[in-house]
Amino acid sequence: MTTILGIDAAWTAGEPSGVALVQQTGRRWRCLASAASYAAFVELADGRTPDWTRTGVGTVGGAEKLLDAASRLAGEPTTLVTVDMPVSTSPILGRRAADREVSRAFGAQWCSAHSPGPVRPGPLGAELSRQFSEAGYPVATTSTPGGTRHRLVEVYPHPALLVLLQRDRRVPYKVGKSSRYWQGASIDERIARLLIEFGAIRRGLATHIDDIAIPLPHAETVKSLAALKPLEDALDALVCCWVGCEYLEGRSFPLGDETAAVWCPRA
Repeated sequence: MTTILGIDAAWTAGEPSGVALVQQTGRRWRCLASAASYAAFVELADGRTPDWTRTGVGTVGGAEKLLDAASRLAGEPTTLVTVDMPVSTSPILGRRAADREVSRAFGAQWCSAHSPGPVRPGPLGAELSRQFSEAGYPVATTSTPGGTRHRLVEVYPHPALLVLLQRDRRVPYKVGKSSRYWQGASIDERIARLLIEFGAIRRGLATHIDDIAIPLPHAETVKSLAALKPLEDALDALVCCWVGCEYLEGRSFPLGDETAAVWCPRA
């Protein structure tokens, strides 16, 4: 069997990071776990039921702890790790070739890459790269043949979602940017619209991955925008897993150079 660990890694230590785990059975993939934080993912491995209403706590998740939890959930070692965070084999001091290439390729669809630096994600990205490399998952760069196992594969969900949902423009699903997406809309209206996009993303993922256990509430039961952030993070982690599926099947391509690359699914 093949198992992929997906991480929507926060750029600062004070924010939680979504985590997901999928495993291949025959030609299909199955979601073994979805969590809104490192701590919640470890709790799942310990047999505890996730509480999606709890605000995630930002902690720096150690690679060894995450891989141990993933192995206990899957019953086997992890084949591939995918992460939504700038990672590199060299220090990140500013925009990388990977960020420039992504922006050139997807800027017209409003999916330009963010600019990483020595502060954000800075030491978090460097430490994550180091820990996974020491655990046997070095960063996949443009020098890495597509489909190579036991790698740390960088993912950018925005261009990936263009392919998954067959959209021609960036999917408006980020909770923190809802006021920009729908200017003048009330909080209740923005919650409803975000949940529509969440539902589209979950349905798109479900065409490739079974048993997705990310609960989407009815809009009228959601009391704040912040209550949707754990769901957004978990969906992002599962998108990372899906890109990993495409990577292993040879249906993705790297943008960047020999030090860092963002892997994108082919249309």
